[in-house]
Amino acid sequence: MSFSPIHADARVLRQIEVLRQHGEVTTVGYGAAPEGVTRHIEVPENASSLPETPFGVAKLALHLHHAVELTAPGERAVLAQVVASGHYDLVIANDARALPLAFAADGSKVYADMHEWAAEERATVFVWRILVGPYMEYLCKKYLPRVAALTSVSAGLAALYGDRYGVNYEIVRNAADLSDLAPTPVDPNIIRLVHSGTADAERNIVELIEATNRLGDRFSLDLYLLEVPGGHLDVIRKLATNSPRVTVHDPVPPAALPTVLNQYDLGVFLYPLKTLSHLYHLPNKLFDFVQARLGLVFSPAPEIDAHIAEYGLGLITAGTTADALVDALRELSVEDVKGFKAAANRAARALSSAPDRAIQDALVSRLLAGDR
Repeated sequence: MSFSPIHADARVLRQIEVLRQHGEVTTVGYGAAPEGVTRHIEVPENASSLPETPFGVAKLALHLHHAVELTAPGERAVLAQVVASGHYDLVIANDARALPLAFAADGSKVYADMHEWAAEERATVFVWRILVGPYMEYLCKKYLPRVAALTSVSAGLAALYGDRYGVNYEIVRNAADLSDLAPTPVDPNIIRLVHSGTADAERNIVELIEATNRLGDRFSLDLYLLEVPGGHLDVIRKLATNSPRVTVHDPVPPAALPTVLNQYDLGVFLYPLKTLSHLYHLPNKLFDFVQARLGLVFSPAPEIDAHIAEYGLGLITAGTTADALVDALRELSVEDVKGFKAAANRAARALSSAPDRAIQDALVSRLLAGDR
């Protein structure tokens, strides 16, 4: 169960591939049925997964959380089908908002896959922080102690869930599948930076552009950006048109991303740490850049720092500003970049989805066998 377009949700699709090795799979989520599932219960496109109705908002404001469970339009639209769909040996809830529906199903065990720190998923948005955050905390407190297993994307986030809710956990990263690529040559005259993701103001993309402009002709920056509500793609495009070394591209499907990015040298990412989810994040793009055989230049965060240090993948900036990126890159040599790309090539298998699939496969086997 995932309140996402499952057919385009890479993490959930990898889970489904593992589950299909163990039995028949039913999915509940937005959009078309994912390939290979036995049954799909579709959540209507415009049916919110949160209780965004006048009564629902009022109850959230009053912290009447029990009264809003299973009342969100998306939940109500599929609840009858879920309840009537028969017994399941295992139910997987992707993120906190899927927990009530998972426990409403006729299932012997529930496994929670928590991608974010649920109570702070969008805590930088005031309305979300005031209304939705406490509801997510309520759902975690009520349901997570009852789950048979929990996974999260990083050691930091998984340990937080274990400590806060007393649940056993394992780590399943958001690593991409192994790509059959090799590092591309580095042009001695220009180091090619690249960033991919959402055109979100929190991603400090404006700072990436500013730093590139200040670094001079020795660097270029290509951006593969997905427009999102509240984003600022128009601002980014306008800034890019005034720079001969910055290019904005349309987004690329996740499966094609490593091949497209392979032509570049360094993947760059500046991300302010405003919430616990931010602090312990281990983003998809780290793994995408590794599969593309790029060096990494990321702003500091404990999980990211550990991975870059362990595998020698690149540099950690001193902060999330344009100044920090300029300072990190100004003295970088072509040989440094070649070394980082070679390190990514050596680490590609370890930082692919294969180890994570093995962890999930073993976990599902234990759960279906009756163990935790």
